[in-house]
Amino acid sequence: MHKLTLVLLACILCTSVRAAEPNTNIIFLIGDGMGVAYTGAYRLYQDDLTTPELDATIFDEMLVGMASTYPDDHNQVTDSAAAATALATGVKTYNGAIGVNAQRSPVVSVLDKAKELGYLTGIAVTCQVNHATPAAFVAHADSRQSYEKIADQYMDLKIHGKPKVDVIFGGGQEYFVRKDRNLAKEFEALGYSYNADIKDLSKIKKLPALGLFSKGGLTPALESEHPLRLVEMTEKSLELLSAKSAQKKPFLLMLEASQIDWCGHANDIACAMGEMRDMAETMKLIKRFIDKNPNTIFVATADHSTGGLSVGAKGQYQWNAAVVRNIKATAPTIARQLLASKSNWKSVWQSLTQIKLADDEQKTLDAFITQADENNSELVVGQLTAQVLNYIDKYTSTGWTTKGHTGEYVQVFSYGKGKNNFEGAIDNTDIAKKLFNYLK
Repeated sequence: MHKLTLVLLACILCTSVRAAEPNTNIIFLIGDGMGVAYTGAYRLYQDDLTTPELDATIFDEMLVGMASTYPDDHNQVTDSAAAATALATGVKTYNGAIGVNAQRSPVVSVLDKAKELGYLTGIAVTCQVNHATPAAFVAHADSRQSYEKIADQYMDLKIHGKPKVDVIFGGGQEYFVRKDRNLAKEFEALGYSYNADIKDLSKIKKLPALGLFSKGGLTPALESEHPLRLVEMTEKSLELLSAKSAQKKPFLLMLEASQIDWCGHANDIACAMGEMRDMAETMKLIKRFIDKNPNTIFVATADHSTGGLSVGAKGQYQWNAAVVRNIKATAPTIARQLLASKSNWKSVWQSLTQIKLADDEQKTLDAFITQADENNSELVVGQLTAQVLNYIDKYTSTGWTTKGHTGEYVQVFSYGKGKNNFEGAIDNTDIAKKLFNYLK
């Protein structure tokens, strides 16, 4: 056979193979508020102290680049809504905007495009599902505070006559089950199963599914009976989206480790490390999934950093990860339990923190707790919480510069099909633009 004929046949065969390739699954995970210091702290937090080497993390393994985070309103420091809109749509916008550009016009998200092309879609988050980050993938609103409007759009904004999202897991019961509208019942009328307890995840066997597992955000990982709740929701989402009953359609799954940010706003290092563990274990789960399903691209990043966290503070060249590990509750919970225990507060403190306070520090807490008003008002709880955090930061050498966000670059992680596409120094909008290229 002539060589030219052979070449032409080879080209035809190659083209046929490429054409027959299934579309790529997309998994996009956002660690809300997770700046570089958080992954650095987690590396120390999870290290095996019995070995001389510092153990690497899944973050180290998947790190491919960095991304800028600034919004389109000249503030340089973004909020979660503007950052999520950039990550979801590839369009910069103003702080507070959900799925709209600077002119307040709706913009198309990667989830919108995926659904338009026939992909299955999913969202699993540890905040309420109508919170800023997940909302930017589904809804359009001038203000992130329009929680009921955003919840309504999960039902009302349809593609091909159906809601945009096939799997919805997270919190937000108070916005979906209201006096004026019961969205849960509306979803059930369209064939969705509805579950209100995360313990019932195993009962969900098929698409579509709605799981709202708390009134607002889920219980913090540090205090939850399900400390790896993002892992659990992700595992179930992947099971449903990749099941044979899903007819082998490709899928897009958007995930968020939402409460890293909340812990950062609270300047609560133990809280933050609990959330970081949930995110790290979720990434390990996703890696195992991709190893078995290589036609999948995974990207993870942060929308911004929160709190100005520093590993080491006040001139101390150390960070006491072992102390952080021993803390069993968030600072507000510790404060409430100390107030409730009254004269027995020392044993409660010890059981929850294992931190040995100096005599003058014990006297300070003792005076505050014994003199606190009987109602333990939120003001009193807040004051004691601040003191608890002060001692935790002192004995762990943790530093914070703000209760808000900061504007530095954040890390980008990737694994799977085409992970090199996300390498280097990029902008947050580039992540969405690159994900759009996978959709066809």
